[in-house]
Amino acid sequence: MRKPLIALNADYRSAKKDAPAYSFLAAGYYDGIMRANGVPVIIPPYGDEADIEAVLDLVQGVVFVGGLDLDPRRDGFMVHPSQRLMEARRERFDRLLMDRVAARRLPVLAIGAGMQLLNVSQGGNLYLHIPEDVPHALPHKCPEDPEHRHALIVTAPGSVMDRVYRDSEIRVNSMHHMAVDEVAPGFQVTARAPDGVIEAIESTQDDWFAIGTQFHPEADSASALDMRIFEEFVEAAATHRSLMRAAA
Repeated sequence: MRKPLIALNADYRSAKKDAPAYSFLAAGYYDGIMRANGVPVIIPPYGDEADIEAVLDLVQGVVFVGGLDLDPRRDGFMVHPSQRLMEARRERFDRLLMDRVAARRLPVLAIGAGMQLLNVSQGGNLYLHIPEDVPHALPHKCPEDPEHRHALIVTAPGSVMDRVYRDSEIRVNSMHHMAVDEVAPGFQVTARAPDGVIEAIESTQDDWFAIGTQFHPEADSASALDMRIFEEFVEAAATHRSLMRAAA
């Protein structure tokens, strides 16, 4: 059986005086897909919606990667002084891509800033700076230790997070200062840090496999167990393809 094609967005940097514009992507994202028996396809930040639709006609799932902060002004909020905003070209594309993916109900794995976009695109909102918005929170971003890890508590029996981690003692990498506040309709919280900060959300809609993780299962600091998140996602993409073929 042919492996499912999985699209990934990429980070973007605009041209500077001494460097051209370029796209880039941490290898862990596509390596995770390949290890899970999928075929990754990296897509550039298209400006034409028809081009996005043409690509989505070919793939069976989409990974939204991490990156710098979403611009809260696009969702009706002010920029916080702590924020380092992602490039406008990337964010415009990511938001348009997420809208089209959601409309098609393509399987989604959204990581880091990708999870935050998944939540706001579907009607949720965000904490803009955990140290201020959740004063009792433990550190979720440690400048002295980029591989900083904290415990994780699975909160939803039967969820992907529950299937992946079961009764294991879980510690995940943590590198964020923003987080999900109100969860979008049609989604549930499936994992939290011990301080209550949301670390994973999943769709509760029967026709849409969509999961977001605030931690990074693709990173070098991830555990072997974290890899199973990619396996669950790629399996969902393969199932989606089979259902679309049956309906055709």
